[in-house]
Amino acid sequence: MTRILVVDDHEDNVELLRARLAARGYEIETARDGLEALERVHARAPDLILLDVMMPKLDGIEVVRRLKGNPELPFIPIIMQTALETTEDKVEGLDAGADDYITKPIDFAELEARVKSLLRIKALQEELATANAALRRMSQTDGLTGIDNRRHIEERLTEMFEHSARLNEPLAVVMCDVDHFKSVNDTLGHQAGDAVLRQVADVLRHTAREIDRVGRYGGEEFIVLLPGANLDDAMAFAERVRERVAGRAFAYDGGEVRRTLSAGAAAWPHPEIRHQEALVHAADQALYVAKETGRNRVVAYDSPTFRAHVRPEAADGAAAAAR
Repeated sequence: MTRILVVDDHEDNVELLRARLAARGYEIETARDGLEALERVHARAPDLILLDVMMPKLDGIEVVRRLKGNPELPFIPIIMQTALETTEDKVEGLDAGADDYITKPIDFAELEARVKSLLRIKALQEELATANAALRRMSQTDGLTGIDNRRHIEERLTEMFEHSARLNEPLAVVMCDVDHFKSVNDTLGHQAGDAVLRQVADVLRHTAREIDRVGRYGGEEFIVLLPGANLDDAMAFAERVRERVAGRAFAYDGGEVRRTLSAGAAAWPHPEIRHQEALVHAADQALYVAKETGRNRVVAYDSPTFRAHVRPEAADGAAAAAR
């Protein structure tokens, strides 16, 4: 039921408005001054407010300013009511943020029409907000796996890196790749491949902490951002993921298939990593070494294993790219 908050310091006005509006099927809540009105709105936001201008403690103009200036509140239509009929008074209320104005004595047919009009606007606002939220999710989400897409995960990485640099807190990145994934598509079909990717994404999501971000970087490659984590933390996380992937069968329509996962980890601060792109590049280089040294393993950037299996010129190139 649509809820209307009637704010007026005159009891007779309140009871009359309550009776008329309740007869039209609205649920009515009341407040006798501006401060009480603010308390009621913050406790439970109404669908519309019918607000008197002249009140003790806090007048209607100030109530409107505070409500419309609070970004945490949803859109609440406000109709101001007053015996003042000058243009200046109406302009002041509308400038404060009121959505409509009605003068006393109130014409109830006019009031009902204004209430219905503003409630239609509120419904349209809510529909638009829902649609925009859905579009925002679509623009940020990988359609197959439901995790962050590459563009959004890169935006989050920029935010996290700037935060870490500002507070001198560590930040780690893990790059993962499904081993021999192409053969799944080639022998079992793309639907089976899609099922594997969705389930690998689930493993990553369920292994990650709430503050971590999991994204699909491209194809069968995934990226995980680990704020506040050092290289040892990232290696431990990647190893848990590797074990869980290796220990399960991936179901698809028609059977099951097993696959393993390789991962590379890198962390900031590191003398060769100066920016977020370098951090991703370092983790990607470590992933390359994991693939080249047999797959189904985790390699850390700049570790002895990494240095032993990267050609000197490649290692130098990786360091140069990191800088």
